Amino acid sequence: MPVMRTRRLMAVAAVCGALAAGTIAVVAAGPAHADACERIDYTVVSSWNGGHQAAVALTAGSEPVNGWTIAFDLASGAAVQSAWNVDWEQSGTTFTGSDVDWNASIAQGQTRELFGLIVSGAAAQPPSFSLDGIECGNVAQPTDTPTGTPSETPSEDPTDPPDPADCPAGAVCDDFEDQTGTVPGGDWTVGAADCTGTGIAAVDKEVANSGGTSIRIEGGATYCNHVFIGRDLPADAEWFRVYMRHTTTQPQNHTTMIAMQDTDDAGTDLRLGGQNGALQWNRESDDATLPAQSPAGVALSRPLPVETWTCVEFQITGGNLATWVDGAAVEGLAVDGTPTHDVDEQWLSKPGWSPDLADLRLGWESYGNDADTLWYDDVAFGTDRIGC
Repeated sequence: MPVMRTRRLMAVAAVCGALAAGTIAVVAAGPAHADACERIDYTVVSSWNGGHQAAVALTAGSEPVNGWTIAFDLASGAAVQSAWNVDWEQSGTTFTGSDVDWNASIAQGQTRELFGLIVSGAAAQPPSFSLDGIECGNVAQPTDTPTGTPSETPSEDPTDPPDPADCPAGAVCDDFEDQTGTVPGGDWTVGAADCTGTGIAAVDKEVANSGGTSIRIEGGATYCNHVFIGRDLPADAEWFRVYMRHTTTQPQNHTTMIAMQDTDDAGTDLRLGGQNGALQWNRESDDATLPAQSPAGVALSRPLPVETWTCVEFQITGGNLATWVDGAAVEGLAVDGTPTHDVDEQWLSKPGWSPDLADLRLGWESYGNDADTLWYDDVAFGTDRIGC
């Protein structure tokens, strides 16, 4: 569990004393502090038996916010498993989180999603919130769906992606329901680059995001025990959607779950996987990562929850790249042409990056001693956003 910085916790203690476990301290506030917070929203992004993923957003009032510490109570017995874009701790049922510098400021009247968390326990709304020790805001109504894609994305972000049950004209959508054997076939081929070992790709008729079929990948540890299923891409494919479910928390070592051959980069791979416990993009040709693997860079990404289906979307067009998880843009997984420290500064140090993607491969590749079992379902790609 991360150790929280003391500067804000000391400020909270000076105002309201030590927080008793299971309570939110409320004290009288000066107008400038009280007016800084209009509401704090706790939105359930997805839930499953025994846990949920949530996003926390703050709407500033008539005063701007410059640095924050937010506290709230979780349901009895709930425990935070991981959180991103926040320095945090949990004492009893009380969660306390502070900014990580880059997300410290919220302008007057602005709503900003601040951080996310994975919780084992009921997806219950906190009864109250505090900002810097002052009770704040209205409790958001429970929801099991994302509130929408943030507007601050590195590329055009359609506000109303279509229902995932629909396959837009011109898109290719595959729910694997036409797979009849035990090994993926049809448009998909099974293989692994350079060497093969214990990795297994199988048609699974027991676990699925929709319908009754998915593809199960049993990825072994070390590089030569990887395996992928792959298919060719049309030249105009720009938007991608993949539902993923994996078993093991993403490790510290580098792994790959999605790979695409870039014919504009000597046939090397553009790879989406993980490192340092969070999602990352990796460019095989020069080993550049997105975001940078600094603590600040990793904090701008996020992990995938385990034992639940997660919708991963990405758009690759020209030299721009953007990524969404369950409909929410991931700030650290974006290339917008303007170098940003800890995000795409390293990525853009290679001039003229404009991928020409030949295929889409789904599977597992480990560059350390890490194994995982994953499932893939409801894969789609095309010229327009498909949606989750």
